[in-house]
Amino acid sequence: MKIKEIVSVLEEMAPLAYAEDFDNVGLLVGDQEAEATGILVCHDALENIIDEAMAKKCNLVVCFHPILFSGLKKITGKNYVERAVIKAIKNDITIYAVHTALDNHQEGVNKIFCDALGLVNTKILIPKQNYIRKLVTYTIPENAEEVRNALFDAGAGTIGNYENCSFNSKGIGTYMGNEHSNPQVGERFEFVQGDEIKIEVTFEKHLENKILKALFRSHAYEEVAYEIYDLQNQHQNIGLGMIGELKNPMKEKEFLLFAKEKMQADGIRHSNFIGKEIKKVAVLGGAGSFAIKNAIRAGADAYLTADLKYHQFYEAENRLLLADIGHFESERYTKNYIVEYLRKKILNFAVILSEENSNPVKYL
Repeated sequence: MKIKEIVSVLEEMAPLAYAEDFDNVGLLVGDQEAEATGILVCHDALENIIDEAMAKKCNLVVCFHPILFSGLKKITGKNYVERAVIKAIKNDITIYAVHTALDNHQEGVNKIFCDALGLVNTKILIPKQNYIRKLVTYTIPENAEEVRNALFDAGAGTIGNYENCSFNSKGIGTYMGNEHSNPQVGERFEFVQGDEIKIEVTFEKHLENKILKALFRSHAYEEVAYEIYDLQNQHQNIGLGMIGELKNPMKEKEFLLFAKEKMQADGIRHSNFIGKEIKKVAVLGGAGSFAIKNAIRAGADAYLTADLKYHQFYEAENRLLLADIGHFESERYTKNYIVEYLRKKILNFAVILSEENSNPVKYL
């Protein structure tokens, strides 16, 4: 199996188009045309992880955090990033990162976080904006079903929990071909007027090329008339953070001790207790200070995230319990999810969970 085949599976799990603009996801180091010998899944692709990959005969490292986040002007081995990259290149180790592509997925980082806490009735906290497009096309009635099905198969027409969604309306189409035309209906220079079906479907923008190929392949006309629009709708199933409910309400201290145990945190920093029972909980794996107001607006009783600064705890405004459980801790089960996903998709192939703990934060 070539590495590029595994990359295709990873992109099904966490489409690169889901990633935030600031991020650096996908294939970071290595040759995707190489034959894969094994996959090592980790949180951070540090130098000791590359050593572990070599020892376990894995030439593909799949990490959550990208070891290459900003540009490198020199690679001299002067810091931990450069040393890891140099060692990977010297030993033909490929590195692939998922990061916010998996953060934004409805089954990704924050759903894993929610599941660890046993939250139910979960939904995206900050739905992704400007990600939905609409395709409008026109064809003869005899061709409409074939076109619709081709668009559905390419990924169009999914809205929330529903698939194969479209709107179809009848109308009258007109055209007249020139000397270079080869019309499906009528002759060159003939004014044709006939029944047509207008088909409208929405789709995620990263699927546009695939959907257009399906449209052109299935359409009866020589020249396919179509329009694509950007929609302002939020994508309810893609976005950062998640909010859900505890099955049974808890007192604030009880909840924090519960979260500490479930997320295996060595310590939790939190805002003032306000005497509020915790039922509705918002989470955001990694640095999530930017979403405090979103958690408040969503009616959360508590918001769990990481990397909060001193003054950001004031932003709780005595309206919710704000807690920093640690960056690594908030994402700790993500690598387990990746391993389980790959093992289901790639049978009879070594997919190994790293034994290294890459958390750089230690506690007394």
